[in-house]
Amino acid sequence: MNAQVKPAASAWQAVIGLEIHAQLSTASKLFSGASTAYGAEPNTQTALLDCAMPGTLPVPNREAVRKAIQFGLAIDAAIAPQSVFARKNYFYPDLPKGYQISQYELPVVGAGRLRVRVDDGRIIEVEIQRAHLEEDAGKSVHDAFHAETGIDLNRAGTPLLEIVSAPVMHSAAEAVAYMRTVHTLVRWLGICDGNMQEGSFRCDCNVSVRRGSDAPLGTRTEIKNVNSFRFVEKAIEYEIERQIRALENGESIVQETRLYDPTRHQTRSMRSKESADDYRYFPDPDLPPLVIIAADVARERDALPELPQARRERYVTALGLPEADADQLCADRATADYFEAVLAALPGQAKLCANWVLGEVAANLNEAGVGIDAAPVSAAALAQLLIRLRDGSISGKIAKDVFAAMWAGEGDADTIIEARGLKQISDSGALAAAIDAVLAEHPSQVADYRGGNEKLLQFFVGQAMKRTRGQANPQQLNELLRQKLTG
Repeated sequence: MNAQVKPAASAWQAVIGLEIHAQLSTASKLFSGASTAYGAEPNTQTALLDCAMPGTLPVPNREAVRKAIQFGLAIDAAIAPQSVFARKNYFYPDLPKGYQISQYELPVVGAGRLRVRVDDGRIIEVEIQRAHLEEDAGKSVHDAFHAETGIDLNRAGTPLLEIVSAPVMHSAAEAVAYMRTVHTLVRWLGICDGNMQEGSFRCDCNVSVRRGSDAPLGTRTEIKNVNSFRFVEKAIEYEIERQIRALENGESIVQETRLYDPTRHQTRSMRSKESADDYRYFPDPDLPPLVIIAADVARERDALPELPQARRERYVTALGLPEADADQLCADRATADYFEAVLAALPGQAKLCANWVLGEVAANLNEAGVGIDAAPVSAAALAQLLIRLRDGSISGKIAKDVFAAMWAGEGDADTIIEARGLKQISDSGALAAAIDAVLAEHPSQVADYRGGNEKLLQFFVGQAMKRTRGQANPQQLNELLRQKLTG
């Protein structure tokens, strides 16, 4: 976009809806037995059905259906007792059948809702219109061959859950917050790995603008296949500004599909946007209606874990954690479960446990580039260390040194403390002897302290810690020092 004065955005309202595609974490595809594992050589995980070979028939993947039910229950949506697979007809080189098996009029998951916390602290409730099952297309590879395009059908037929929100968001920040909330939820449920780099969680952004909240909806554009929270935010911001500028210049908005170019930070036209009629939906004649009985829904409802929003609220209200801590712990189920396991061994010490999980553990995970499931220090091992910290066996500083040794694989906390002779000195006689030696070595500082320079207390603490190799109990040391210096 050329350098112009930005339009008066406050006179306009953006209207945004997202269509999120979550790849379901099943071992096989939606209608064939081919593997869904990522990273295989092109066209090595493609069944005859995925290649549209004559005589092949689709068979629904029971596990994919089960995961769709789980998501529907988590957003308090109705689960359709009978839903229909339809053929969505369009022609792409990486769609060998010439149609995609999806759901249209009767999706498996009906309307639901999701509470979303925006970065500015507001809570918005986003209506989800539907979530339906569909198979993914293959992949066109444009950069592997000179002046040619390769077709990889490994992804063709991979099960997707398309989660369609109502157009109820009004800023890029709200849209990204909603997308993050869905991302957390599908990973929390274990129905999608959420790996955006591999394309297993991506979205299409539908954006329009109108003059004020009471005006009719404007013509929308679709920004296709965005797989980064940052790119979703940038693409929506750009598109809002582009549409406002065009309308204020007397231009009209064309209903079309656009792509976001992150290098140029702009969206560009890809093709005109089809309507539902263009896809010529009709029930797939090879697939009977998908019937879900009430007992199956009840079983999945009983198996649902505590959901992230409920756990977050429990951490704040029942455990007294700050909201920021609760947010970080509940951003990932594995982290929340790790925290719970540590806390189980230290009841009443939620803040201490949270500080260590979000501090030392998180820092070392980031440095190692691994998830908490791969942490070399288990929750039980961390709890053992914190028990030693709480009972006064070691100081906070020594606890961090012990943790580093545990992370490096030197053993558990007790083994390291014993082997290195790190047990904290809490014996008052030993501490008194160390203090007496320090005071005898620094008579002028003692005189200055007693003359009113109380800041020197930390000097004496440091000297006593040095003499005890950092093993003095800090609280006892401070108390004894004050007594000695004022006695």
